[in-house]
Amino acid sequence: MSDYFVHESSYVDEGAEVGKNTKIWHFCHVQKGAVIGENCSLGQNVNIANNVKIGNGVKIQNNVSVYEGVELEDYVFCGPSMVFTNDLTPRAKYPKGSSNYKKTIVRKGATIGANATVVCGHELGEWSTIAAGAVVTKDVPPHSLMAGVPARQIGYVCECGQVLDKSLGCPDCGRQYVMTEDRLIEKE
Repeated sequence: MSDYFVHESSYVDEGAEVGKNTKIWHFCHVQKGAVIGENCSLGQNVNIANNVKIGNGVKIQNNVSVYEGVELEDYVFCGPSMVFTNDLTPRAKYPKGSSNYKKTIVRKGATIGANATVVCGHELGEWSTIAAGAVVTKDVPPHSLMAGVPARQIGYVCECGQVLDKSLGCPDCGRQYVMTEDRLIEKE
């Protein structure tokens, strides 16, 4: 008996690793070589491709495919029907193979909203938030709030997820941040 849950309609291929207390719901497929951490949740119709690495506490909502070349660190949230890509110039007639996929990394605690698209080859910084429907075409700095097509920064977000006020304070949890030369950091 395993220490994780897989709905009877889902498949976990031999050679995939699934962590303790992870839940894999209806019509999912976890492919060979995938590594999924502990305490994750995969909603209905989620596909985890070969050799994908997913950290602990990750929540992937319904209808999301995490393709080879994508890595999700701990506590990443993927909203319903959001999209990852792994090839900038795909052609059915001329497949490139996995050695040519562009790497995408989603850092700890980042949130990607419903129906957003993350174009491959970029990094989404820790605790960043991508708004619903946004299209990410470049790297995203930590704590950035990104929206639009293409996505552009419209503010900053706290580790707890709330939009920061003009003084870079969180109205919900009280954390305070400061801007350094190249990034936002929490005040000690």
